[in-house]
Amino acid sequence: MNAMSNLKLFQDKKIRSAWSDIEQQWYFSVVDIVEALTDSVNPTDYLKKMRKRDVGLSDYIGTNCPHVEMYTETSKKRKTLAGSVRDIFRIIQSIPSARAEPFKLWLSQVGYERVQEIENPELAQERMKFLYEQKGYPQDWIDKRLRGIAIRQNLTDEWKERGITKEQDFAILTAEISKATFGMTPSEYKGYKGLTKKNLNLRDHMTDLELIFTMLGERVTTEISQKEQPENFEKSKKVAKRGGNVAGVARQQTEKELGRTVISSENFLVGDKRIK
Repeated sequence: MNAMSNLKLFQDKKIRSAWSDIEQQWYFSVVDIVEALTDSVNPTDYLKKMRKRDVGLSDYIGTNCPHVEMYTETSKKRKTLAGSVRDIFRIIQSIPSARAEPFKLWLSQVGYERVQEIENPELAQERMKFLYEQKGYPQDWIDKRLRGIAIRQNLTDEWKERGITKEQDFAILTAEISKATFGMTPSEYKGYKGLTKKNLNLRDHMTDLELIFTMLGERVTTEISQKEQPENFEKSKKVAKRGGNVAGVARQQTEKELGRTVISSENFLVGDKRIK
């Protein structure tokens, strides 16, 4: 996972977390949360027993919770079972703990508005719209960006349905779509735009047309995958390339009509030329 690891405190309990650049969301250590809510001396064993008692929970974790690199007490990186805020809510339902509600409050207090957004998705749209407005983005650009986020989420959900959960696999599939659409991987595209810092999101620096073709490639990939239901990663990779090719052909035709390239070196960095 291309992520930065963080250590948060819930009351006196340590909760490891990591930010996913690909999915644009936080992941939390499931074992740390179990320990925080139960005070179990062996949270790993407690989690195993939970999964045996609750088959639905076990299936949910197996499908939705990836193993993410996080630091151990000895400062070594290890693959750790992790879940998004939505996943953590599902897990909390199976833990009889008086701390469940305070834990939800803690999530929101440390900046994870996703707690409320899960129950009311419109809050997410409004919050993100406000943040982009504060940064000075044009309203029509914001509308496209928000739509693109929804399309991206649908795509990653579809990949999970196909059994793809590893962050590195998401990155490979995304690169296939990007190469077919723009002739560059996301990392190459970031370099082209002069986005040297790792925490900068490429899509926040795309023009209207770049966003449109990005959405097209990902939406077509989702549609093909839902129709054909590829049963392994290699077949999903071919689907990603096909979806990107549709957007790539459309981009080339657009460039022919406009007499200029759609691919732009513009970014939205302070002091640089801003997106129009």
